[in-house]
Amino acid sequence: MDNAELAVLLLLALVGLYSPVAAVSSYIPVLQPVDTRQHQRLALGLFVNVAAIAVVTILVGEPLLELLGLSTAALSATGGIALMIAAVPMMLGKSDDPAAGAGDAAIAPPSTSWRSIVFMPLTFPLTVGGATIAVLISFRAQVTGVTGVLALTVAALAYAAITGLCVYVAGHAGRRLSDRARMILDRVAGILLTAIAATLLASGFTRLVVDVLKAMGVR
Repeated sequence: MDNAELAVLLLLALVGLYSPVAAVSSYIPVLQPVDTRQHQRLALGLFVNVAAIAVVTILVGEPLLELLGLSTAALSATGGIALMIAAVPMMLGKSDDPAAGAGDAAIAPPSTSWRSIVFMPLTFPLTVGGATIAVLISFRAQVTGVTGVLALTVAALAYAAITGLCVYVAGHAGRRLSDRARMILDRVAGILLTAIAATLLASGFTRLVVDVLKAMGVR
């Protein structure tokens, strides 16, 4: 699998895990106390936060693995497992929306500034969580060289742009999707995520077996 294909898969995995439709509805109660004139700044602030976290994760992922003595194959498999855990309930229509609960619990007080909510709860936990970090590192483990890192960085920046756009849409569109439409789109995202998770698992476990065989001297 070349770098361009991995970058596309990374973007699809991040967007599927993020679930823009669910994210927009989760942002709405948090954005209500913020003046509509600040929504553009808020969207830009979220883009910067997500981009910074994603790029730093991609850049230091491999050195961190070496420091901790972890196998890149094992981490790829772990990323696949993390995706599978999140994706299967979505695909079956049985997932609870933790983001919505977090949003309801973190609604800012009236007349709040966009700066007071841009990192928490908008960036974390509504946009970036543990599964997102795991996916980024697992994909980073599968590329080598500047070209591969650059391809993943472009995908991460595209993902950050999507999150900023979702905030902007949430601030101006409100809740216009029916529950049924949201359920259908979540299931489509779940199917996509499950397929990507299976790819990561197969790749990671295959490389684990090869590494074990090499360590045993088997060619």
